Amino acid sequence: MKRSKSPRRTETIAALDIGTTKVACLIVRRTENGALEVAGVGHQLAKGMKSGVITDVGEVETSIVAAVHTAEQMAGGEAIEDVVVSVGGTNIRSRQVSVELDVLTEGVSDQDIADIIHEGCGSLASEEASILHCFPTQYRLDGVRGLRDPRGMIGEKLGAEMQVITAKSSYLRNLSHCVARAQLNVSEYVLNSHASALAVLDPDEMNLGTTLIDMGGGMTSFSVFLGGRNLYSDVIPIGGNHVTSDIAQGLSTSMHHAERLKTLHGSAINSTRDGDVMMDVPQLGEREEEDETTTMPRAMLVGIVRPRMEEIFELIRGKLEASGMDKVGRRCVLTGGASQMIGVGDLATRMLAKQVRKGTPTPLPGLADSVSGPAFATVIGLLNYVTQRSWEEQILSTAHARKRFLPTSIVQWLRENF
Repeated sequence: MKRSKSPRRTETIAALDIGTTKVACLIVRRTENGALEVAGVGHQLAKGMKSGVITDVGEVETSIVAAVHTAEQMAGGEAIEDVVVSVGGTNIRSRQVSVELDVLTEGVSDQDIADIIHEGCGSLASEEASILHCFPTQYRLDGVRGLRDPRGMIGEKLGAEMQVITAKSSYLRNLSHCVARAQLNVSEYVLNSHASALAVLDPDEMNLGTTLIDMGGGMTSFSVFLGGRNLYSDVIPIGGNHVTSDIAQGLSTSMHHAERLKTLHGSAINSTRDGDVMMDVPQLGEREEEDETTTMPRAMLVGIVRPRMEEIFELIRGKLEASGMDKVGRRCVLTGGASQMIGVGDLATRMLAKQVRKGTPTPLPGLADSVSGPAFATVIGLLNYVTQRSWEEQILSTAHARKRFLPTSIVQWLRENF
């Protein structure tokens, strides 16, 4: 009797980006052949967040529920249970760790790689800080440095330099609480700037050296890549919303009108025509239907926008210099909604002394153009992180890689994060 073919199985993956200005949910289905099919997408104005910090649990829950419900309806009513969630803000810290262990077998094995990464992570584990990522930047074997994959090589002492990303445990508990109130489980957390980089950087940029800057509404996060690896990550608690607030205060207008002025006329650099171009600026207290508005030259708007944008890049430059990462690569890629303002790329070029381009996520098949722009880089990158794991992450995800590492806290951490 001829066997009937079994139906093609699919795996559903959901990503959730909880930002200061918006919450975005993306649901995809991965078939047996590895292809991704966009099933649903939803996004909602975010409430209850400020610069990556939760200020109102109820409002965050409402925003999550609205975004997820829209995505589920688009996905044919399929209810999701687990989501990959982005994290960022001043609760995140990047640390450099150096570890060395004896090689236990003839030739470096997967277990040796797992042990040395576990050792590096365990050195920073605490009740106050939870480990998000361990990014090995290079390996060394018997003093020979710069190894990218030492598996199979013969030696006695295996060393590794790695970047360990930690987050305040209290912050993650509150974020998990918000997600749980929306009837969802967090399958893992991913650093937002790392996710954005996976969406907008091409392999050559990651290999040759590039700084990825994700300019969001409430914060600006960035990561430095070289040799295909994330060397350093940090965040500035200033974003596009701060520019909007400056405009509202400087021009005595509402936040709504300030955002509109920023979008239509805002620029991060001066132009010789700024004094000639006039703008209608509704003043605070004026009604929408009133004809009377105050007319101002665009130069006043640029004079407010530029100092704030300069502050953002000055802070980034200072952090890069302090960490020694300012000389890594000559390229910078800007993404995120706030990066789309006129002149931002030119200003970044001048202040960071790097070649700058604006990054747009590599489009997913079936994803509409309206949700494929820089503002959605993080949520798209979350899916890339899950579906394109590094070889180290694949090793860590196996039970064999865990069983010989005894401390319970690290085992629990691995179960939650890999």
